[in-house]
Amino acid sequence: MRIVVLAKQVPDTRNVGKDAMKEDGTVNRAILPAIFNPEDLNALEMALGIKEQFPDTSIQVLTMGPPRAAELIREALYRGADGGILLSDKAFAGADTLATSYALSKAIKKMGPVDLIIGGRQAIDGDTAQVGPQVAEKLNLQQVTYAEEILELDPENKQIRIKRRLPRGIEVVLSPLPVMITVNGSAKACRPRNAKRVLKYKYALTTLEAEENPKYKTICEQRGDLNIPIWNVDFIEADKTLCGLSGSPTKVKKIESVVFQAKENMMLQSTDAEIDTLIKTLLDNHTIG
Repeated sequence: MRIVVLAKQVPDTRNVGKDAMKEDGTVNRAILPAIFNPEDLNALEMALGIKEQFPDTSIQVLTMGPPRAAELIREALYRGADGGILLSDKAFAGADTLATSYALSKAIKKMGPVDLIIGGRQAIDGDTAQVGPQVAEKLNLQQVTYAEEILELDPENKQIRIKRRLPRGIEVVLSPLPVMITVNGSAKACRPRNAKRVLKYKYALTTLEAEENPKYKTICEQRGDLNIPIWNVDFIEADKTLCGLSGSPTKVKKIESVVFQAKENMMLQSTDAEIDTLIKTLLDNHTIG
């Protein structure tokens, strides 16, 4: 089986402080560390679980971003992926979900036939949950969202049974292959790095990185499995007017940075009298009651 895992390197918005936003309302990416989008890690684990069941499975990670996003592919290699492709081009900059899904769909077409495309439900820097379904629509594929577990996979009959976690319960669906799956954060957490794979792939580099690190360039030339391909807009044969900012109809009218800061605090002893005082204070200022 051939599986493509869609992943994104995102700023760690789970630890937002007062300096996380610039004066113009944009994210201060220099302050926030770049991480592997959490739900994309759940998607990677789902793919790795399939590979354990069907050893001939190939897992390729596809990500779009600046050259530094190659670190995400290395992380996936450390955990069990077979390879990865980085979409990186100035033409992709400023893309909203529509332009992002267009570029990803063109890259997947370039990769050839696939059986499964798996991605996280949404990225923590946007929380739109739109890219996965849009990719499915552009590739004319079946799609299953909010996936939590693969209950049964039958490659011969090209069918897959998936458990979905919905706000009001659980749903089990049967879908033909190929299919696009988006995975919930409630799915199985991704396994940690494998020490042997870290040693094997620690020199996995893109062409740009190899040029900046001449001592590793020879190693990459000798071992093809260490090369991380960079595909640009021309290579995937995409229409530049549909990529990046020019292909993004989304218009942000206003961004407001809200940071909650504690102004007062109260130190309490674990006595009934102090707890009664706290409850009375909370009732008086209508925090409770």
